[in-house]
Amino acid sequence: MINEYFEGITLEQQRQFEMLAPLYEDWNSKINVVSRKDIDKLQLHHVLHSLAIAKFVDMAELFTPGTKVMDVGTGGGFPGIPLAIMYPEVDFLLVDSIGKKIKVVTEVAQALGLKNVRAVKARAEEIDEKFDFIVSRAVTDLGNFLPWVKNKYTRGIIYLKGGDLNPGGALYTEIENAAAKCRINKKTITFCSIDEWFKDEFFKEKRVIYIPR
Repeated sequence: MINEYFEGITLEQQRQFEMLAPLYEDWNSKINVVSRKDIDKLQLHHVLHSLAIAKFVDMAELFTPGTKVMDVGTGGGFPGIPLAIMYPEVDFLLVDSIGKKIKVVTEVAQALGLKNVRAVKARAEEIDEKFDFIVSRAVTDLGNFLPWVKNKYTRGIIYLKGGDLNPGGALYTEIENAAAKCRINKKTITFCSIDEWFKDEFFKEKRVIYIPR
């Protein structure tokens, strides 16, 4: 599936992507980190969804070797693990406040042989580091999220979120409110519809939102 949408994947990356489903199926049987109804669609609903960020990053030429990225509220490792496979020369810190989820992330990263991943049990506010970018997948309302990562990034936030972007729609209103609350110029925010890249019905009304520094 990944090869359909991304050219130039190495054999090692292909091997790592293929390992994800059996690894998560095994861990999910012990520690529920992916919805039971979703585990059979891991590649589509979690891996490919995470890689929508890669489509945006490549289009905007954002990541270079040595770029530092924090994945906030990573859960079982999304979007951080698929992005770490895709960008082996970028450094990722995966953060979640639930210890059992971080255990799974750590074990999966080790099984994949990822050298560019750290995983920490913590809240974003507790992390005393600066990053180039923050990534996250719909962990909360943007108006709540932005204060968590204030002053922790130098270039931008890349956020996965679904919803109606038409005026008055839920996502439109959420972004307007968050921008006003956090004093962000809404005109600087970029929106990309994921179904422009990935054609499955699952991606309808799902977006990549980019908030530059």
